[in-house]
Amino acid sequence: MAQDTKKSNVHIGFIYPISSNGSKAGEYTNKFSLHAIAGLSKNETGVALAGFSNIIKDSAKGFQAAGFSNHIRNASRGVQLAGFFNHVKNNVQGFQGAGYLNISGSATGVQSAGFANIVKGNAGSLQIAGFLNKSANVNTQIVGFLNIAKKVRGVQVSGFMNIADSSEYPIGIINIIKNGEQTISISVDETLTTLVSFRSGSKKMYGILGIGYNLNYSKQHLYALEMGIGAHFRFSKQLRINTELTGMHLDDFKDGDYFRGSLRIMPAVKMGAIELFAGPTFNYVNISEGKANNLTKHYVWDKTSGNNFYGLYFGFTGGIQVNLKGTKNTSAK
Repeated sequence: MAQDTKKSNVHIGFIYPISSNGSKAGEYTNKFSLHAIAGLSKNETGVALAGFSNIIKDSAKGFQAAGFSNHIRNASRGVQLAGFFNHVKNNVQGFQGAGYLNISGSATGVQSAGFANIVKGNAGSLQIAGFLNKSANVNTQIVGFLNIAKKVRGVQVSGFMNIADSSEYPIGIINIIKNGEQTISISVDETLTTLVSFRSGSKKMYGILGIGYNLNYSKQHLYALEMGIGAHFRFSKQLRINTELTGMHLDDFKDGDYFRGSLRIMPAVKMGAIELFAGPTFNYVNISEGKANNLTKHYVWDKTSGNNFYGLYFGFTGGIQVNLKGTKNTSAK
């Protein structure tokens, strides 16, 4: 006959086995636990607090907080807070917050970590991390560097890269989406800045990373680096409008800076894997030390403050791009 589970309303201690439940602490289910360093229990059903670590051999419900880590060998439901690390072997329901890392088998709810959230199965509503989010299916991921998922039902937001099998709304510089688009383009604008750009994302949103050279600057070599995001507005299989927000730096690696932020509205015509695009732009420039200040002659607004020049003007850009996946992902589904 199975042994009855031991129960305790209050479990107080220093570090296992120095506690009110002694050496059999791992057999107890507790409503409230408080340990100066680390506590061990079978289950927690209310509140578990530890200066360093909570170790729970089965499941936890309610609230767990530890200065360093929480370890749950089955499942949890409620709130987990750790200064460094939360680990749940199976499912998490609720909220996980860690200074560095959350790991679980699956998750339903919200995970937030200073470095990474890693879920072996499906994640919940939201993952937020400083460097990495990884899961199977998930609703929304927000990260400083890299998101990885299978199917994303909501939005992926990344400071650099998103990777997914399916993600309709990836917001990042590079987006590797299995059922999406990846293109290489060559474009030129009214200042004769010529760019080779990599555009990647879904059929609705994409990221932009480009490098280039200005052909109109006679004083010195002027190199370009551009990053941004864009959205497709499709009207037919052959016709769509690409709308983009970009930031570009021009540099000759000497004193001064040239920054341009642009809003582009570019009608585009697709012919198989090839797309032609062109349209107007609205631009904001910030120039210091007079760098490349002769590229634009006419501004709708401008201001000079010390060695800095600010201006707004209308421009134009156009180019051609090739879908690296060919024609199989170019049509609307």
